[in-house]
Parts: sequence; C-alpha cells; structure tokens
Amino acid sequence: MKKLLLLITIMVLLIPVLSRADVVTFKVGYFIPRAESDLWQTEFENMNFTKSNFQDNNFGFTYEYFLSRQLSLAISVDGYSKNKVGVYRGYVGYQDYDGDWAYPDNFLGEFTPAHNFNVTITPLQVSLKIVPLGRGEKIIPYIGGGVGLYLWSVRLQGDLIDFSDPWWDTANEVTIYPIYPTDAREENKISFGYHIMAGLMIPVANRISIEGEFKLNKAKGNLTEAFEGFEPFDLSGYIVTIGLNYWF
Repeated sequence: MKKLLLLITIMVLLIPVLSRADVVTFKVGYFIPRAESDLWQTEFENMNFTKSNFQDNNFGFTYEYFLSRQLSLAISVDGYSKNKVGVYRGYVGYQDYDGDWAYPDNFLGEFTPAHNFNVTITPLQVSLKIVPLGRGEKIIPYIGGGVGLYLWSVRLQGDLIDFSDPWWDTANEVTIYPIYPTDAREENKISFGYHIMAGLMIPVANRISIEGEFKLNKAKGNLTEAFEGFEPFDLSGYIVTIGLNYWF
C-alpha cells in the first residue's frame, strides 16, 4: 500500500510535466529479476520457491520530449511488487520448552517452517532515446539508456532457521537447528542505477501508436542491520513491455 501511494504521489508531481510532453506512454509489462545477490540465492536454496516465482507483471508511464528529429528525453516510472510465501526444503518443525527446532523431513514434524519474502522495486528513470530513422516512418525503431533512482523495499517475515547454530539431538542422533520468529525489513530505501533499452513504435491512428520495448535495469541496494552480513541486494532485472503512445 505504501508503494502504491508513493507511485501515485510521483505521478501527481509529474502532472506539470505532462502539459509539456510531446508523447505520453502507458505501459503494461513483465518484470524478470536477475536475483543474483546472496540474499536472493539463500532464499532460492532454502525455500520451495524459485526465481521464476518472482517474475510478475508491472505497469509504467513515460513522458517524452523531442530534442531533435532523432533524439528525445524521456522520464518514466515503473512499479513492481511481489510477495511469496515459502516453506523450507527438507525440514519440519518441532516445539519444546526450549523453543522451536528444525529436524530433517524424514521426521513427521509438528509444523512446517515457513516465511514470506516480499520485494518491491519502483524505478524513476531519465533516458535519452535515439530514433535513427526519425519519427515519420511506418515502423519507428529506437534505442536508448539512462540513469534512475530506485525506490525499493525487501521484507522477510515468519520462521527463520538458524543454520549457523547446529545442535546435536542425542536421543534421535541427528543435527537440528533453532527456529526463530523474524520480521526483517528494509523499507522505503533509495538507490542509484542505470538502464539500457530498445524498442519500436508502430503508428495505428492519428496521434496514437503502439510500442514494444525491452529494457535492462542495473542497480543494487545496500542492506543494513536487518540483513547484517549480506552483500548489496540485487535490484536489477529485465522488463518487456507493450505500450500505447499518445502524440501531442
């Protein structure tokens, strides 16, 4: 909800920009996270979800200004948010007077250790777009790139198995691990990143065209004490979008 309100606030602030834009684009796309930092990898190794479970739809807006016949400046905002509930692979939980413990899943277990993993990424980007053939063609290809501010959050809530603290259960002759409740979060963080893109526009009516675009975002966000010991969080990803352009 906070991210939705933030996205709405950004759009309201950009309303004055809309009055001066040459092209406005509304986009629907699909975000594929690169997910190559160690927090991502730890989740994929321990939980029953995969990288593909964090691919999802996203929505965006772009305001574009013509600087010349073949060059323009674009300001865009996109939104991505994904929450996934996962259970630990290969472990079940038992509770006793000392707390909760993770046992190998060849035991019956009293409960299944699980937690939520939530990631939200909202890039606000400035791009230069190059249109090699100009804008008067039946098909208008373009390339571009630029920089941006990435507003992001990550949250892990639920059961956490502490694999750094193994115990030996002498009665069952098995290694077990303590389970702790956790609510680790990094909220409303801002990081710097860059992107490259390529696409094409196809005019379909007076002042209207459709657009297809591929974009690669590259950014990382520093994690603080909530995720102590982890490297910067990978915010990068691939975005494939279809958009509707309105030309003023």
